[in-house]
Amino acid sequence: MRNWLVLLCPCAVGVALHLWLLLSCRGSHPAGPLSLFPQWKLKHYDVIVGVLSARHNHELRSVIRNTWFKHLKQHPALSQRVLVKFIIGAHGCAVPVKDREDPYSCKLLNISNPVLNQEIEAFSLPEDVPSVLSEDRIVSVNFRVLYPIVITSLGVFYEADGVGFQRNITVKLYQAEHEEAIFSARFSPPSCGVQVNRLWYKPVEQFILPESFEGTIVWESQDLQGLISRNLHKVMVNDGGGVFRVITQAGEGSLPHELTEGVEGIAGGFIYTIQEGDALLQNLHTRLERFTSHIKNLEKEDTLLKEESSTYDDIVFVDVIDTYRNVPTKLLNFYRWTVESTSFDLLLKTDDDCYIDLEAVFNRIMQKKLDRPNIWWGNFRLNWAVDRTGKWQELEYPSPAYPAFACGSGYVISKDIVQWLASNSERLKTYQGEDVSMGIWMAAVGPKRYQDGLWLCEKTCESGMLSSPQYSPQELKELWRLKELCGDPCRCEER
Repeated sequence: MRNWLVLLCPCAVGVALHLWLLLSCRGSHPAGPLSLFPQWKLKHYDVIVGVLSARHNHELRSVIRNTWFKHLKQHPALSQRVLVKFIIGAHGCAVPVKDREDPYSCKLLNISNPVLNQEIEAFSLPEDVPSVLSEDRIVSVNFRVLYPIVITSLGVFYEADGVGFQRNITVKLYQAEHEEAIFSARFSPPSCGVQVNRLWYKPVEQFILPESFEGTIVWESQDLQGLISRNLHKVMVNDGGGVFRVITQAGEGSLPHELTEGVEGIAGGFIYTIQEGDALLQNLHTRLERFTSHIKNLEKEDTLLKEESSTYDDIVFVDVIDTYRNVPTKLLNFYRWTVESTSFDLLLKTDDDCYIDLEAVFNRIMQKKLDRPNIWWGNFRLNWAVDRTGKWQELEYPSPAYPAFACGSGYVISKDIVQWLASNSERLKTYQGEDVSMGIWMAAVGPKRYQDGLWLCEKTCESGMLSSPQYSPQELKELWRLKELCGDPCRCEER
């Protein structure tokens, strides 16, 4: 027995010493003891497919899993060469849609104590602010309506000093991106309107300015003298409890300087009333109940998404609030994930409402030898006008037209481009949509663009198409049924 102990003791000491050396080496090996062992290589894919998907689009994802994605998994050649992932924001918007400034963002429509059943002066000068002529003959201010209002009068600043109104000034209201004024008021010595406090007002034809209306009020002197105007921070703004907001050039979501007329400022005002007051009060009274119900629904949605992810293992949750305005950030986060978590040659981006023919995509890659660096393959829109209103509103990009960008139904970029986007993701500015954002980002890179009209931009069916957008779940099912039946969903006799 003693002989066995003599033999084993050195072994035990050696094992203990080896473990101590391993543990003591943690500081010099970032991965700890595991760094001494061979690292497993990431599985390599020819193509990664990223499918942008909204959290609530369960049905569209289900249809994809049972159509082109299912076909891919059963394909003997492609099943191991392609990785498909749905890109979903990890967080739902905590604000109910009814309580947001618009359905595309997560901004709270913060109306409180609205001033109802009376006329409201939008702007006024504090008593201690003197009225001084400026050198500016044209002054304008931009504003956004958050709840419907009616403008009843337009006004100008002017101190009569006992001699009456002695100026010629025109005030006009424009809708954003429209050249003709909605209405106007002209002030002159024989027709100067009514003086209220330190403003002169004239009535105008009354129109309801709806929620999300964006407009510009322009004051223009018809004399050689400038206007009495003030910077926005020196003027008192009465927004009626939050039913409209002044948009400043320096503020978030401001119009580009080139699109404003004259000098930014206030040279008068307008009188308005709030519409649908009873409906507004009812909406405010039920807000707490609505928020409570919405949070519960978000919790249920989180549970369903976790179950879906666990079942199919095909979702990448990116750390953003899942709204339309955040889609460019979703995409950048996904690019970072692909670089950090996978190995690949090409990346295909598409949306969950798109028909995709992956076999045709692969055939095209081989035929045109598109599996090379610095490539951007898609159907490109050129000189596309920048929208300043609506869903595609762009207030941050100053040019009137976007750089070339690929239609969102599908495009392919090479690994080096994905790596550049991933490494610069924290510095890249995002714009109103992921497709135009991609175009602006790529303008700095200058990749080789390969134009291909078979990535369809509109909802149409063309023989040989690689993708087509904007389908309902039922329409996607039918397209794929025809594809499997005839080989071409657009030339099937059953169509």
